[in-house]
Amino acid sequence: MKHRNPDKCVACSTCVVQCPVAEVTSKFLGPRMTGPASERFRLLNAGEDESLSYCANCKNCNISCPQGVDVANINMLARTRYSREHRPSFRDWILAHGELEADLVRFFPSSLVNFGMVNPLTKFVLDAIGISKKADLPTFARDQFPALFKSYRQPTLHKKVVFFPGCYIKAYAPETGIDLVWLLNRAGYNVIYPENFCCCGTPLYTNGFEKDARKNAAVNLLELKKWREEGIPVLSLCPSCQLMFRSEIPIYFPELAEELDGKTALDDAQEFILSCIEKGELPLAGAEQNKLDVMYHAPCHLRAQGIGMPGLELLKKLPGVHAVNADAGCCGISGSYGFKKEKYDIGMAVGSQLFRTIKDSGIEQVATDCGTCRVQIMHGTGHPVAHPLNILRRRLDTTRR
Repeated sequence: MKHRNPDKCVACSTCVVQCPVAEVTSKFLGPRMTGPASERFRLLNAGEDESLSYCANCKNCNISCPQGVDVANINMLARTRYSREHRPSFRDWILAHGELEADLVRFFPSSLVNFGMVNPLTKFVLDAIGISKKADLPTFARDQFPALFKSYRQPTLHKKVVFFPGCYIKAYAPETGIDLVWLLNRAGYNVIYPENFCCCGTPLYTNGFEKDARKNAAVNLLELKKWREEGIPVLSLCPSCQLMFRSEIPIYFPELAEELDGKTALDDAQEFILSCIEKGELPLAGAEQNKLDVMYHAPCHLRAQGIGMPGLELLKKLPGVHAVNADAGCCGISGSYGFKKEKYDIGMAVGSQLFRTIKDSGIEQVATDCGTCRVQIMHGTGHPVAHPLNILRRRLDTTRR
């Protein structure tokens, strides 16, 4: 793992102005100081500042840097080097290994598991190990995506796509994955779900579990290569999963990315759906016409990819739907960052502008592409939050009206 070159940084402090964490707490020195400036000292083996742990990896520094300095990944690579010598906590292990926990709890009734997570005794224990008792953790679905997909009967279709669900849809929001399958079937595509796919590695890497993240990347890229060779698109709905494949695996594990000539990016499922609409494969005729006002939040990891806001574009295409961009900054969750006891208040302060914008708008329906953003927005506002594709299916599926 190489150091990233910090020397393109001209110390303009644009990243500091755009950093949502530095704005609300002095515990984080800011992306410029913790990133490029400190990297020069790291090259001299001068030690590490504890401020590094307060970087949320939201990528707003990368988005705003006029010099194109990879500030966020300078921080993440430094954190990984630190974790090699300082073992991550049990708290961080729990937050990093959500896929493993989901595999274990599927043998028990979800209602029992979810009650076990929210009762006061469990909250006390979680708080004691560093997961804030004030946070609303996502709840496990009654049936996870693999089980729902197996029972879902697709029509016989010749065109094919592959779906990479990611941990959140797999364990917590499988209905969003099924909504995508329904929409793709309607557009004439059969959906393949390879169970070899595993967690993209974002929660593992950002919490200090480099070896586990590398193992997952190797498995996922091998599976991706198989479908690439068959010429079948591989779609994802999770911005963080997409970012990991597109930008971070080539940086964190370049030797693995070489096997795909660096072309590791997944296709955005909503961009694919938009293309289906534009080609006439997925007509919107017959969609529900009732008026619906929606406020859309663009996740930071979506904006970091520079692919626009396909979820917002989809909503704007729907008859009767008036969708507006909240444009109110980061929600503050940053994956598992906002669940951590010492960072919960920081996350809520970061998200306060977004929460206020939603509440002041008077709009009841909120939409965003990211699962943990949905959890955070519901926690901060009490408003219902859906994935754009949930709304799209709801408007198109006459059997649900």
